[in-house]
Amino acid sequence: MNKVIVSLLLTLGITGMAHAAGDAKAGQAKAAVCGACHGPDGNSAAPNFPKLAGQGERYLLKQMKDIKAGNRTVLEMTGLLTNISDQDLADIAAYFSSQKGSVGAADPKVVARGEALFRGGKLDQGMPACTGCHAPDGSGNPTAGFPHLGGQHAQYVAKQLTDFREGNRTNDGDTMVMRGIAAKLSNKDIEAVSSYIQGLH
Repeated sequence: MNKVIVSLLLTLGITGMAHAAGDAKAGQAKAAVCGACHGPDGNSAAPNFPKLAGQGERYLLKQMKDIKAGNRTVLEMTGLLTNISDQDLADIAAYFSSQKGSVGAADPKVVARGEALFRGGKLDQGMPACTGCHAPDGSGNPTAGFPHLGGQHAQYVAKQLTDFREGNRTNDGDTMVMRGIAAKLSNKDIEAVSSYIQGLH
């Protein structure tokens, strides 16, 4: 009897997961309005709007849900997700995740400092290397929900790090991982690591 119940629960769970999974093909049409700021394929031309192409599906879905619920404030997104269903959000996330991200260039004047921070952290201050969560090539960890950083606009990355440091962005969970890391970064550190990330691939 217990085996039957477990089997039934597993079947229902798997079916439920399949329903929640995003459909990239369906997401392409649903993401049309997103293209105005983020680019039709998720490679935004404007440095203040993040590139979504190639970003992890889990991370994208979490950010959209956080914005919709008011747990992350993004003024430009105000009201845009209000009437979007969870399935639509999952489809949009799947579409952008399936696209190929573009890469920019790092400023040669700060690339050494940026690389040192990204690859080595500030261990004397208890700040780990970025590679631990975001991988040496900046590809992130999609399964864990850690974002893909490589190629992201430096201006956007710098704003996010500053917002985490100043407490203006708080959706990094109860462990406050990004807030704790950003608190140890100076303005010059943020400029350098953001530039390095922009050229990372």
